[in-house]
Amino acid sequence: SSRPMFKPCSVRYGVSSPFIFCCLLRWCFLGGHLPQGTPMLEAHLVGVASDIAIMSLLALSAYVMLLIGRISFGQQAFFGLGAYSSAIASTMLGLPLLVALLVGVLVGAIVSLLIAAPTMRLSGLHYAVATLAFGEMVRIALGAWHWQINIDDSVVGPAGLDGFRDIRWLLINDVSDLAYLSFACAVLLSVLLTIFFLERRRYGTALRMIGHDDTLALTQGLPIDRLRLSAAAIAGGLAALSGGLYAHRTTYIEPSLFDPMLGVHAVGYALIGGLGSPIGPLLGVSFDLGLLEASRVFSGWRMVVFGGLVAIFLRWRPRGILDEAMVHRIKQRWTKHRA
Repeated sequence: SSRPMFKPCSVRYGVSSPFIFCCLLRWCFLGGHLPQGTPMLEAHLVGVASDIAIMSLLALSAYVMLLIGRISFGQQAFFGLGAYSSAIASTMLGLPLLVALLVGVLVGAIVSLLIAAPTMRLSGLHYAVATLAFGEMVRIALGAWHWQINIDDSVVGPAGLDGFRDIRWLLINDVSDLAYLSFACAVLLSVLLTIFFLERRRYGTALRMIGHDDTLALTQGLPIDRLRLSAAAIAGGLAALSGGLYAHRTTYIEPSLFDPMLGVHAVGYALIGGLGSPIGPLLGVSFDLGLLEASRVFSGWRMVVFGGLVAIFLRWRPRGILDEAMVHRIKQRWTKHRA
């Protein structure tokens, strides 16, 4: 990336994070090859934290689909559509970042709704394969899409397999890495609070009822088709929002980034973290990106460890670490503690 090196708060306040903490993470995350100062380490940690916040939104989109009993291996398609749409809105149309992200969310939600309408009656492996095929169709279509314009003596826009370069909204507006991390975390927190709010209402209860037994939910008078379509639209919007944030952070995207493994990881994050709470997918993302990928200890073994964990959890804890039973026990203990 052509982005300038992030200048940490230590320039102004001295060391911005405890020195002992940085020393402990020095070998684990960067193999012990850092200089004596901490700016490079802090810049790396800010980048890792940004990726965790952004990928958590993608994991939450897969989580919403799992709540209604559908395994979607096509969330990377909405991730890519959101990335391209928001990049076009901010870079080529000159819209503010918030407006550009909303454009991406709208595109992802609408496309997800249109795809869910004919496929939502499928279930199990049939639905998973259908979403996987759709994800590959979108990736191939983005690889064949060319639309470029001249802006300030430079050519910008989607260029097929060469990708979309110079998404420089953050650079033009002088937004630092730390400021963007704060913005991504604020977006993630807003989404989490919204999901928590919905899950405590009849809408969230209805989604879980559909996921556990759609026939029983139908006998209770629930409009399962409309609920599933609405959940699919929400999931598509969340994936598109994640893609928009990712595109502006990296300043460059290409179709090969939105491969099937991205969708598989999104589902794996939710399955490992747990389906009992929206916090579950965040645990899965933090474990994978914060430990397996960012650490040199698991260099070359990340996919093996992650795939093995998914297989183990599917066998012994199919609802993940924070499943409904675990969340219930935590709530009971917290209630006793407060009493």
